[in-house]
Amino acid sequence: MFLELLASIAAGVGAVGVMLALYRLSGRRLPRWSMPAAAGLAMITFAIWSEYSWAGRTVAVLPEDMVEISRVTESRPWKPWTYIVPQTTRLMAADIAGTARREDAPDLRLVTLYLFARWQPARSVPVLVDCKAQARADVTDTALTDPAAAGWQALSPGDPLIRAVCGAPE
Repeated sequence: MFLELLASIAAGVGAVGVMLALYRLSGRRLPRWSMPAAAGLAMITFAIWSEYSWAGRTVAVLPEDMVEISRVTESRPWKPWTYIVPQTTRLMAADIAGTARREDAPDLRLVTLYLFARWQPARSVPVLVDCKAQARADVTDTALTDPAAAGWQALSPGDPLIRAVCGAPE
């Protein structure tokens, strides 16, 4: 967050520099308020770009074996433009390379999901995925020892988690 504040300030200073050069090249005909206005506009533009692009930038730096599962977009009253173009606030990715299988239950997969949210540290959550029943369950000691006792939640056949973990066709 601190680095983005510094980047926003740098964008404002850069805009002032450009406007100062234009002011001098125009023979000092531009209004003096154009410099602070350009700085403010540059800082606001950078902040909006940063808010809208963080999810794409986060996914772009994930390892190749991490697959994006879903994105959550939201609109906020204090950001009225998000009613026109909703903003991604959270995303989920699965570590496909780290998927574990059980010898006694070949349709079960243990996969780690990574939950990313704006301005929050990433969290990892292990889940069980049943490829045959197309369901998922939170990992508990009981679920690991006896998968039948897990709290399974049915998923749709085209669910991105099922496709990513089980390799089901789209």
